[in-house]
Amino acid sequence: MRCLCYNPLLCGSEREKLARLSQMSAEDNVGEATTAEVLAEVERRRAAAAPAVGERQRRIVILADRFVFWLSKHWLAVFNTLALLYVGLPILAPVLMYLGAVRPAAAIHLIYKPLCHQMPHRSWFLFGPQFAYTLEYLTAHTGIEPLSTSSETAYLIRTAIGYGEKSLGYKVALCQRDVAIYGAIFLAGLLYSLGRRRLRPLPWWGYVLGLLPMAADGGYQLFSSLVPYLFPDFPISPYESTSLTRTITGGIFGLVTIWLAYPYVQETMDEFSDTLHQRFGWE
Repeated sequence: MRCLCYNPLLCGSEREKLARLSQMSAEDNVGEATTAEVLAEVERRRAAAAPAVGERQRRIVILADRFVFWLSKHWLAVFNTLALLYVGLPILAPVLMYLGAVRPAAAIHLIYKPLCHQMPHRSWFLFGPQFAYTLEYLTAHTGIEPLSTSSETAYLIRTAIGYGEKSLGYKVALCQRDVAIYGAIFLAGLLYSLGRRRLRPLPWWGYVLGLLPMAADGGYQLFSSLVPYLFPDFPISPYESTSLTRTITGGIFGLVTIWLAYPYVQETMDEFSDTLHQRFGWE
């Protein structure tokens, strides 16, 4: 087509301008295409690097999610059952001994041996004249000659008495303090079920206050028993807590532990439940 411009110089300038604009547009299109290709290649490589999930693996993942979802709904019943079993089996041991089932009772004592010292003078007895005995009483009963320290004498008495006997009764497989701790954990768990979503977590300072009585009672008892070995000439008598102080301090510790921990567990389980409900629509 014939140019309609009457100024040849102006016409040439316009042609050069149009040429430059066309070149810039072409370069932009090439750049955009190249970027799109790079992104597509990155996505392709990422998909290729991801391991393929087979049907079996998918079912395992679904089952695991199902279990977590179920646990988020029933965790308190599970925890209370475990606490009941943990504190109930040691109490079952003297019942089995009384009924003549020595082997099952011995198996329970053996299971709990790594978890507790099982000292007779710090344990409960069932089916005997008393529920508890002092170290002095057991020393006289067994006829063992007291050694230089009460701890050494206590170990000899534990060996001599074993799981208990008819004249004393039969020994619980956990010490008095542990029975109080885990018994309180079980009872506090039952109480927590009544108002689980309304109870706020115990502050940390409250937990420390609840821990102090047991730390003072048991800590001083341990310290006074070690002094004769570390400082034989130090003028201090071994301190022996009573059945009452062990039970009270252990019970307080179990109670504040549940008060601190269970509200946080409930919050975590609610998050699991909400996440899985949104993902799978489970109820």
